[in-house]
Amino acid sequence: MTVVVLVIAALVVVGMLAFVVVRPLRTRQREAPAATPVARPPTRAEGLGGRIRQVFAGKAATDEEWSRLEDLLVRADVGPRAASRIVERVRERYTPEADPASLMGEEIAEALGGDVELEIHSGELTVIMVVGVNGAGKTTTIGKLASWLRGQGYKVSLANSDTFRAAASEQITVWAQRSGAHLISQQRGGDPGAVAFDAVASARARGSDILIVDTAGRLHTRQPLMDELAKVRRVLDKAAGDVEEVLLVVDATTGQNGLQQARVFTEAVQVTGVALTKLDGTARGGIILAVREELGVPVKLIGTGEKLEDLQPFDPQAFADQLLRN
Repeated sequence: MTVVVLVIAALVVVGMLAFVVVRPLRTRQREAPAATPVARPPTRAEGLGGRIRQVFAGKAATDEEWSRLEDLLVRADVGPRAASRIVERVRERYTPEADPASLMGEEIAEALGGDVELEIHSGELTVIMVVGVNGAGKTTTIGKLASWLRGQGYKVSLANSDTFRAAASEQITVWAQRSGAHLISQQRGGDPGAVAFDAVASARARGSDILIVDTAGRLHTRQPLMDELAKVRRVLDKAAGDVEEVLLVVDATTGQNGLQQARVFTEAVQVTGVALTKLDGTARGGIILAVREELGVPVKLIGTGEKLEDLQPFDPQAFADQLLRN
């Protein structure tokens, strides 16, 4: 019995000593100073507008800084010639008290402005021919345009002049159904010009206000295909008296290749306006400044997604503001 008591007493003493030793260690562990945070580089100004302000920082600008500003625009796909002209105009207006990003936005909007609305004739059939390379979103743009025009009270017909690609007929049929437009189509393999010619007569017979003609997507580097497209334009001019709009669908992510596309299509069919697609996500679309500056072709429509309502008339100032935020 005495031995048991002694053992218990010894265990109590050991426990008390452990409590005294361990507790301060745990306390010191909790109260240890936090590790010194790792130094991080300063956050870069967000967007093109922020980077422009960093270049100038409220001071008189040097030639080197103006050159840096030009480089910023080029990296936004504006193109070297258009960037040079815009920077020159901003430079003429700049003072250290001015906000360089605001000046830039005003000059971009000015460069893109003017005759940006679709030309639609009241009281007679308006013909809109839509062209573009494969994958730019041409037929999707047509469907959304048809829906938007119907929302404005117009009676719209669609013509499928892309007669060789089976998927083209299926795609435009779906978009005609979604938009509520009347579809004019012929059997696969027919002559695209003949389809376009018959479509004009059919649209008039139905009392349509607007006829939108879809054409086969094609590489702008293939001259025989461009010659065929020019033939469709001539046929439409003959059948309708005049084609009010030839819209070139340009993918906003194509960069400087979009300028060459616009140049070749304009030479072939006299493009009157651009529909800029895929402006959702990270696309910047600065290429349209180069198209406007070098070819004189305005943007008239922008697409921002895949939904039926994701098409808007082009607003130069809103686009300039968005470009500076990216």
